Amino acid sequence: MFITFEGIDLCGKSTQVKLLYDYFVKNKKKVVLVREPGGTLISEKIRKILLDKDNSKMKYLTEFLLFSASRHQLTEEIIKPLLKKNYIVICDRYFDSSTAYQGYGGKIDLKIINQINKIATNNLVPDLSFLIDINYDENIKRRKLSGKIHDRIEQKEKNYYRKVISGYRIIAKLSPKRFKVIDGKKEIHKIHKEILNTINKIKK
Repeated sequence: MFITFEGIDLCGKSTQVKLLYDYFVKNKKKVVLVREPGGTLISEKIRKILLDKDNSKMKYLTEFLLFSASRHQLTEEIIKPLLKKNYIVICDRYFDSSTAYQGYGGKIDLKIINQINKIATNNLVPDLSFLIDINYDENIKRRKLSGKIHDRIEQKEKNYYRKVISGYRIIAKLSPKRFKVIDGKKEIHKIHKEILNTINKIKK
């Protein structure tokens, strides 16, 4: 099974990714956790370029193509070979992130986004995708509480993030069989339980 987690920064998806990974390990399942951008030596080098605050002049198309290059390397080098060996692969972000961030947020033609997404992944689509959904006000609240230094992408303006959030919700509506949307303001253990219930229903 190929499971992906999506959502804007600080929605709590990375926490849920780790909880799900630990759950599978505890139950002695063959499971691997990867992240985007990253996951391979080449992809991690691309990640550094993408998140570097010195690259503030990076165009949305450049950004998208770099994400896609990283994604292709991860898909071919790690994800597909492990799926063939019957591993459960959990990915923190996948191509839906590009559709939301560079497509709806960056206004790159969605036809171009979808075409390159297919090329970069060689048509590999997740079996199940979780969208941990929060609004912009909640995002700002969590940013203030976290006190962390924001990377290049996290420093973008309010209007951009509102478009990304809206884009994610549209993406989920367009693929209702694949997506499970979860309210990110729920307690961590309740979100985790909802995720497990969804997975168990699919297994049955």
